[in-house]
Amino acid sequence: MAADLNLQRLTREFGEHTAVDHIDLIVPQGTFFALLGPSGCGKTTTLRMVAGLEEPTSGHIRLGDRDITDLPAYRRPVNTVFQNYALFPHLDVFDNVAFGLKRRKVADVKKKVSEMLELVELGKMADRKPGQLSGGQQQRVAVARALINEPAVLLLDEPLGALDLKLRRQMQIELKRIQIEVGTTFVHVTHDQEEAMSMADTVAVMNLGKIEQMGDPISVYEHPKTAFVANFLGQANLLKGDIVGEENDHLVVDVHGVKFSVPRSEAPVHDGRIVIGVRPEKITVVDPGVTTLPKNQVAATVIDSSFIGVSTQYLVESPWGQPMIAFEQNRDPTDVARPGDPVLLGWEPRHTFGLDPDEDLKAGLQESVPAL
Repeated sequence: MAADLNLQRLTREFGEHTAVDHIDLIVPQGTFFALLGPSGCGKTTTLRMVAGLEEPTSGHIRLGDRDITDLPAYRRPVNTVFQNYALFPHLDVFDNVAFGLKRRKVADVKKKVSEMLELVELGKMADRKPGQLSGGQQQRVAVARALINEPAVLLLDEPLGALDLKLRRQMQIELKRIQIEVGTTFVHVTHDQEEAMSMADTVAVMNLGKIEQMGDPISVYEHPKTAFVANFLGQANLLKGDIVGEENDHLVVDVHGVKFSVPRSEAPVHDGRIVIGVRPEKITVVDPGVTTLPKNQVAATVIDSSFIGVSTQYLVESPWGQPMIAFEQNRDPTDVARPGDPVLLGWEPRHTFGLDPDEDLKAGLQESVPAL
């Protein structure tokens, strides 16, 4: 049953707590979709409602023209891969993958299982038990067991959470490859920003039971619409200021006496107060006196620096006392500013985005990766 997955005003309440708050979204058939957000934001509850493991308080779940809201889990054309994989330890890989087919007395089980094991590159391990496999191999067995039932939608609930960093990155590539090859709709729940952006065609950022922003990874990252999205999806420097003029298609924003330029198209308001933002990797860090910097500039003092191989991460203090973050690629690792050094930060106006002036600048920070 290949069709779009459509959630309409989907809500789940637990007493006075609303875990999922009237969300609307469409997952196009054959795409890789990520629900991204911190713990407790409602993403797993949403997934469980789609799977039939949780009953909605209100709203509808549709696959194409078919309403599956009230269908029991076993009758839904969806399968779920959980973080702990839930493999049968007493069965070998072949029988784990074949389990659903044998229960339904499907013909050609051996052929179908062999083809699926080749897809997940485990053809030579069919006779091994789960305890003899690595975490990544177990995860691929779980994916194969779910996909062999030919679901319309495959649901993945934090499937990479138990893996170490290097293996997790390898499995991100593997999952995307498998999704492209089989063409099944994947809905992936995760709190890991890099994981969501590296695999998904569309990312929906959830917070407090609502979808804050949804779109392709580049659009959501480069053009956040709320402080929560800006802070949670990576890191951002957010500055409160006043719009004091216009130049061509840009607004001039005064932040404690320092003027910055922001594209008018990136600003939700065009007069009065505004929040402007810039990602740390968009900022160039140079010695004071350099005159070749982009238009948006601010003097600062280095508070701390952290060499992490590919880049040096700076924590600096602005003239008005606000900490800012800047990442500098390590083309010359010997040229690193030290705590106490004066520096000049600069970035292109086109890399500046605007937010509503009432935004909480700390929203999403509690779940973000620390700057240093």
